Amino acid sequence: MGFESFLGNMKAVEAARAMAASGRVPGALLFTGPDGVGKKTLALMLAKALNCERRGAEGDFCGECPRCRKADEMLAATREDLARRREAKDPQRRVEGLVYFDLQLIEPLTRFILTEQIRELRRVAYSRAFEFPRRVFVIDDAQTIHWQAIDLLLKVLEEPPDTTTLILVCPNAFELRPTIRSRCRRIHFQPVQDSLIDELLAGEGKVPKSQRALAVRMAAGSVAKAKAFDSTEFERRRAPWLDFLEAVSGPRGSAHAPDWKALFDATKALSEDRDTFEETLRTGYSLLRDLVEVLEAGSDAAVMNVDVRPRLKVWAGKLGLRGLELLKDGLDQARRLQIRNVNQQLGLDTVAIELLTPPAALDGSQ
Repeated sequence: MGFESFLGNMKAVEAARAMAASGRVPGALLFTGPDGVGKKTLALMLAKALNCERRGAEGDFCGECPRCRKADEMLAATREDLARRREAKDPQRRVEGLVYFDLQLIEPLTRFILTEQIRELRRVAYSRAFEFPRRVFVIDDAQTIHWQAIDLLLKVLEEPPDTTTLILVCPNAFELRPTIRSRCRRIHFQPVQDSLIDELLAGEGKVPKSQRALAVRMAAGSVAKAKAFDSTEFERRRAPWLDFLEAVSGPRGSAHAPDWKALFDATKALSEDRDTFEETLRTGYSLLRDLVEVLEAGSDAAVMNVDVRPRLKVWAGKLGLRGLELLKDGLDQARRLQIRNVNQQLGLDTVAIELLTPPAALDGSQ
């Protein structure tokens, strides 16, 4: 047990281990980097290590002593409390009776981390921990702190308490105010290496071996995405995009008419579920990225959709740079309009017609 169980980002792990071993930890830390690489996980590990009764000379926590077990109980209670508060329909009920443990996970209750949450943090930050040597607050998605609460947090950072450590977790540090960033020691995380994610998936055995390379590439360095990858669901969601690309990649202006039925069936399938349209767009962007990689770099070494590489090469060659630009514009427009009550199929149909229109006609030439 301990930091050795953490996957990847050894520099970040060593920084956390060194702080735990020395017992010298800043009043505020900022963990930044891509989603799904373990920022919050390492923050919680560090919180345990700072309070572990059997912490070794290298800073590892045991996971078995009374304090480590108590830390797990506190986190479980925190998560239950967060889930209950998010379900409350009355805004006042969401924040009433806030009580923070010695190890506290603070996350958004709505779209934001609310002012009352930061006010409670400030209220208890300067008091001694009840059961641990040190109180640790882990603020996940710190970029969602409500603007009215920023000054409250800043006051704590300006006069850091001796008894408490704050760990802010945020994908992009520049989403936070410079005054917040400047008062935190920053630890940056990188995407996890493909080889490590492949070993993880192989050990878990949940992804078929034939689909493991695809899962690794689609994870893009995110352990969370790799663990959540469902090959059956992914192929179901991607299938209409493949049909769409097949239909629009025929030679423009050729004597053979496009298969309009197949094309419109594909756009209908892509747009029929508004609740998952954001994920549908992400799948489309991944295919667009691969097409650009194949066309521009002339290599498929970085292709994400590795199981359809031969088809990607054919489509990239037929669509060309102009076709890929039109496809990108269409996806960008679909992303901009998704929050409105817009018929997304019509937008995708328009993109398809533009892709199938000869360049001369698009330019207004005769």
